[in-house]
Amino acid sequence: MSLLMRFLLASCLSYSSFSYAQSLTLSSPDIRANSTLTEKQVFNGFGCTGTNISPALTWKNAPKNTKSFAVTVYDPDAPTGSGWWHWLVYNISSQSTGLDAGVGTEASTLLPAGAIQGRTDFGSHSFGGACPPKGDKPHRYIFTIHALNTEKIELPADASAAMIGYMLHSHRIAKASFTAKYGR
Repeated sequence: MSLLMRFLLASCLSYSSFSYAQSLTLSSPDIRANSTLTEKQVFNGFGCTGTNISPALTWKNAPKNTKSFAVTVYDPDAPTGSGWWHWLVYNISSQSTGLDAGVGTEASTLLPAGAIQGRTDFGSHSFGGACPPKGDKPHRYIFTIHALNTEKIELPADASAAMIGYMLHSHRIAKASFTAKYGR
């Protein structure tokens, strides 16, 4: 066998045993990607009458150097000129693989130890469900998991969603998202 043939055979065998790292993924047993949110994830206020329950979320395949996670829910279609932040949770342990349904209440004791809920555009430190204006086209709600290169993000309790987003962006090493819609 020629030297070139041996090299090619060895390369093929090496390649076939090589495994690619899988990418970070985010899913929910409560919401399918590209689906319509249910009344459970609709805000109760501002003319909406949902039950305002944060959905269960699960993630996997985080990079090995992940030191913490953050979860955000953002509506880019809100008529504000800058979108609308519905939920921000950060300082989630790198050992976590998800959040249970209903953990997004104000002063929740059900979040993973050390996790912090940031101030949303509703002005609360809790999950705020969908509530687009009547007659608008259905809005998109982007659920995102952020893998971060720091164990903690140090911010004041009243930090804006934009400041939290800035810090997430500056420490993010991977992210995964899915989108659902809602209109009324």
